Amino acid sequence: MIEVKKLTKSFEGRTVLNDITAVFETGKTNLIIGRSGSGKTVLVKNLIGLVKPDAGEILFDGRNLLTMSKKEILVLRREMGLLFQGSALFDSMTVLENVMFPLDMFSDTTKAERIKRAMFCLERVELAPETYNLYPSEISGGMMKRAAIARAIVLEPRYLFCDEPNSGLDPKTSLVIDELIHDITIEYAITTVINTHDMNSVMNIGETIIFISEGVKEWQGSKELVINSSNKALSDFIFASELLKNAKKFEIEQNKDVAKT
Repeated sequence: MIEVKKLTKSFEGRTVLNDITAVFETGKTNLIIGRSGSGKTVLVKNLIGLVKPDAGEILFDGRNLLTMSKKEILVLRREMGLLFQGSALFDSMTVLENVMFPLDMFSDTTKAERIKRAMFCLERVELAPETYNLYPSEISGGMMKRAAIARAIVLEPRYLFCDEPNSGLDPKTSLVIDELIHDITIEYAITTVINTHDMNSVMNIGETIIFISEGVKEWQGSKELVINSSNKALSDFIFASELLKNAKKFEIEQNKDVAKT
């Protein structure tokens, strides 16, 4: 579990995060949503230690990131898996070499053991063996994302951070990637934090949803509650899509018809 308490961050006198308090639960997909510039990316950067807040606490299962020694921070980073927006695979490495890279950097196991672990992770994300020796330019965007997920979990992280995991993917592939992240989260009891603006992801795997608006946490709840929230800022964000607006209108009309009968 990750807890954020009264987190505040400013840049050049402008407050980007204002007194954020939130809980990201273990074994669940925790989504951070909000408009561009809302502060959600800065929040994630604070969580992984790329940005230091001006005030507040960030607790990883009770361990305060902001008071850790350098040695403790290195241990914590070893427990983190990162899934980048563009997959960020190394062009000069094969799929297998990309997944092995964190092991090569941080593991003292033998090469045979590292290969075995990397292949296990590739199998877990359902990449076929014939892709292992291909380069990123030789596989599809969905395959690249799967390889990136395999790399993110190869060190058996306790915490997984995903930045717009569906970026650049078609809707069908996006759903598959969502389900894969969700299944891995449950299977390995990972605290997964996903930064997204994809409402399909929200409705598909949003077990815990945190909505950030202008640096303030406006709302926190589940996908079952998000559509019917009375929070105006959240409703404006969700129903910016005409499709969702029409779906909401249809639901209201259906409820009226049911009430009449």
